[in-house]
Amino acid sequence: MELYAGIDLHSNNSVVLVLDENDRVVYQKRLPNSLDKIVLALAECGSPIKGVAVESTFNWYWLVDGLQAAGHVVHLVNTAAVKQYDGLKHSGDFEDARHLAHLLRLGILPTGYIYPREERAVRDLLRKRAQMVRTRTTQILSMQNLLARNLGATASGNQLKN
Repeated sequence: MELYAGIDLHSNNSVVLVLDENDRVVYQKRLPNSLDKIVLALAECGSPIKGVAVESTFNWYWLVDGLQAAGHVVHLVNTAAVKQYDGLKHSGDFEDARHLAHLLRLGILPTGYIYPREERAVRDLLRKRAQMVRTRTTQILSMQNLLARNLGATASGNQLKN
């Protein structure tokens, strides 16, 4: 029997749902964000799990790394590309996890790149630096705009920085 898992990841809990090849729910439960409990829940399903779909929320590193270390094939879901339930009446965490597992089973799950663990810190620092540069530039442009509007004066970015 082939199994497919979907995990709806939140800040303090995760909804884990496992489907078989016929889209029947084999396991579903809300678990605390404990790697040991999630890995154990997946192991209790019996058959090997072909893949685990995990939402790419802000806090996925620990879960993806832990699942991969436990031998699971993990797919990081590109949540922006997942078309959610147009016209369906039911929604919620269990339906979200089911939908991810279903898309994985069909082979149409939109995924993101799982950055190598060793390189994530540098990437995160570069992203933070870019954000800070954008914020600084926004503030300088805002001050230039205020000077021009209220005093009819101009000032270069370097003049404002000093």
